[in-house]
Amino acid sequence: MKIVLTGGGSGGHFYPLIAVTEGIRDVIREKHLLQAKIYYLASSPYNAGLLFDQEIEFQKIHAGKMRRYFSLMNVIDIIKTAIGFVEAFFKVFSIFPDVIFSKGGFESLPVVYAGKLLGIPVIIHESDSVPGRANLYAGKVATKVALSFAEAANFFDKSKTALTGNPLRRDVIKPITEGAREYLKLEEGLPTILVLGGSLGAARINEAIVECLPTLVEKFEVIHQTGKQNFAESQKMASVVLENSIYKTRYHAFDYLDPLGLRMASGVANLVISRAGSTIFEIAAWGVPSILIPISDSNGDHQRKNAFNYARSGAAVVIDENNLTPEILMSEISNILDNKTKVEQMQKAAHGFAKTDAAYKIANVIIDTA
Repeated sequence: MKIVLTGGGSGGHFYPLIAVTEGIRDVIREKHLLQAKIYYLASSPYNAGLLFDQEIEFQKIHAGKMRRYFSLMNVIDIIKTAIGFVEAFFKVFSIFPDVIFSKGGFESLPVVYAGKLLGIPVIIHESDSVPGRANLYAGKVATKVALSFAEAANFFDKSKTALTGNPLRRDVIKPITEGAREYLKLEEGLPTILVLGGSLGAARINEAIVECLPTLVEKFEVIHQTGKQNFAESQKMASVVLENSIYKTRYHAFDYLDPLGLRMASGVANLVISRAGSTIFEIAAWGVPSILIPISDSNGDHQRKNAFNYARSGAAVVIDENNLTPEILMSEISNILDNKTKVEQMQKAAHGFAKTDAAYKIANVIIDTA
């Protein structure tokens, strides 16, 4: 059995492919099948270590970026995309997989359409409430479409869609509580706020958090993933605002939290402050109340729609980025963490929203189709 994975451009496309691969291995083991040969076709391996660990063979194809604005680079990227379609056709033909699974992103289209031309079943997954353009195109030729949000079904042929949730890797889905405070050097007995802006960070969230720090550290431990690009600046700003604070050691900044660090941080977190991309599904699996601050200009406004769709479950509150001020942020933090009943209700709602078996469900469909 041969399976091709595709999708790329961000961790939100790549990491669910790893989660589905974990699910595929489980299904194969349960059904006593021969191991599958799995390939990943994209412009870069994104995380070569994870591909190696999962025994996934990477094959490079070129892909151009689908920009929403005028740029001379669009001309170059049209050429790259044309090359990518030719490369994808011949590589998919040489592999001739039993099924193709696409996570979306501009890099996936050449592979998806090559599969269609060769009569190979294509299964896609959409993480957002509003699909990206790549998945809108891919959905027209896909055999099946898996969704994280029910609202996205309005953009596809409903006869081939299923609500599965978002595939989550095992190494982030289960928080670690034992030893987490010692590992992260946190004081006992204090509530903890975990701030996530994605692997690249979120400058607006970082600025608001840093402005709130003198007040926050009086009552809370703060774990702050700033993003690698923003780490130095956030550290510099924090050192200034906390210069005279006797509680400065309660602020813990990280450029990036690796899987172990993230599991530890989620294990002690009483509240998560985050963007509204695929991280929503990790937060829901952790069962932690959250404040979501969606990007104001995301494609199709999907982050705002993700945030409000999740907030309707009762698990989160939303602050519009245009309204983000230290005062509003502090008010929302206090409204949640000062109300034990509200915290419990939000925890219950988060667990109710979570679909931790999404990777396994999708893997079953991939294997059955293959």
